Amino acid sequence: MTYPRKHLLAIEGLEPPHIADLLDLAESYALLNRSGKTQRDLLKGRTLINLFFEDSTRTRTSFELAGKRLGADVINMSVSTSSVNKGETLLDTASTLNAMHCDLLVVRHGQSGAPSLLSQKVDAAVINAGDGTHEHPTQALLDALTIRRHKGRLEGLIVAICGDIAHSRVARSNMHLLTTMGSRVRVVGPPTLIPAEAARLGVEVFHDMKAGLAGADVVMMLRLQRERMSGGMVPSAREFFRFYGLDAEKLAYAKPDSIVMHPGPMNRGVEIDSAVADHPTRSVIGEQVEMGVACRMAVLDVLARGLRRNV
Repeated sequence: MTYPRKHLLAIEGLEPPHIADLLDLAESYALLNRSGKTQRDLLKGRTLINLFFEDSTRTRTSFELAGKRLGADVINMSVSTSSVNKGETLLDTASTLNAMHCDLLVVRHGQSGAPSLLSQKVDAAVINAGDGTHEHPTQALLDALTIRRHKGRLEGLIVAICGDIAHSRVARSNMHLLTTMGSRVRVVGPPTLIPAEAARLGVEVFHDMKAGLAGADVVMMLRLQRERMSGGMVPSAREFFRFYGLDAEKLAYAKPDSIVMHPGPMNRGVEIDSAVADHPTRSVIGEQVEMGVACRMAVLDVLARGLRRNV
């Protein structure tokens, strides 16, 4: 397959064939991972650096695992103990990374646009692992792969993304990807947590869970990101769960064969009930984590191919 860019900074702007090719490659890696086989020579001699300015368990670990399964030398930079906390600027960090001759750079940062800035200053291929409230492209890819594995397609599906839309880079990337691939996307949440530009992104806006979930094929819950909120956006966790938390009663409005998703980490009893999160047939939350490794292997693979072309 061919990928048109050196970096993966966002889903916005990717064409359907590029997304479909990434998902197809990720599917092949999912099957390979389940078989217990690896491709440890694919990135042999390449250096992958995980540069995380925000805490992460799932994303950083899955990128580390993806890199190691492809044979890369993987380095995790702990920003909390690095020179950044001593006053080093992002551009100084870029200069340091260039001196290390890093090939692939995975960046998570609290400021929207930070990975894009780094991509202009480093020689490495940069992957955005989440920047502020902007995007989280590999999360959208793994969500799409999980949906496609269960539903056989993305086109024509009704996907309800529920909860804290305003602060969610996951929601933004999913809105771009799913609408591009022909899904009907709904966002559901209180007015205070729906961004003003949501309708402009080609999605339907609902403030009532019953209406928003009616006939949905996929129900995607989001974490309530209190750390990004100013006061007064939600009255209390108990009130939020009453109106917008996913329980069996609300899920009953979706299709009987609908699937339940959550990018994690979950606030049980706030945005999702444990009985729903752990449901043996409806919940695919565990599979999302598994598909994360496969999707990140696919992204590392295609970006490394681009590096080889540019040698």
